[in-house]
Amino acid sequence: MRSTIGVLAVAAMLSASGTATGQEATFAVRLMTPDTALKAAQAALGKCRDNGFQVAVAVVDRMGLPQVMLRDRFAGPHTPDMATAKGWTAVSFRTNTTELAAATQSGPSSGVRHRPGVAAVGGGLLVEAAGSILGAIAVSGAPTGKDDDVCAAAGIAAIKDGLEF
Repeated sequence: MRSTIGVLAVAAMLSASGTATGQEATFAVRLMTPDTALKAAQAALGKCRDNGFQVAVAVVDRMGLPQVMLRDRFAGPHTPDMATAKGWTAVSFRTNTTELAAATQSGPSSGVRHRPGVAAVGGGLLVEAAGSILGAIAVSGAPTGKDDDVCAAAGIAAIKDGLEF
């Protein structure tokens, strides 16, 4: 009898609140349009070209799925996969990959580097607006992660005005 009363009490609370936590059952998210993602990728690729680098640029959505991939004609064959991995890593850990690389060098967090798909190297930057992560832009193929970051930042700068909401 006691467990039946407990189950009925929980059921009454759930139906009164809509969910176990009282939150809405759905929520809205903002995503970059394909045109916005392409504009960012083109700007990043242009910056790297201006600096003499042949790279691949990936723009991923907030779930880490690719929206745009551009590879310059002489970028290494590994660069598309690496750029996509950097973008996925940035959104998965909600941090730019240069920061993640520094935080996981050694110590308790170093195991993160060994997870499948994680690219704890520079070049992946979050795309954010009004406190929300919209996705990430990532570059692979410049001489250093810092150079990749500079190109990715140029991509964000190209779309920044359109993202503020």
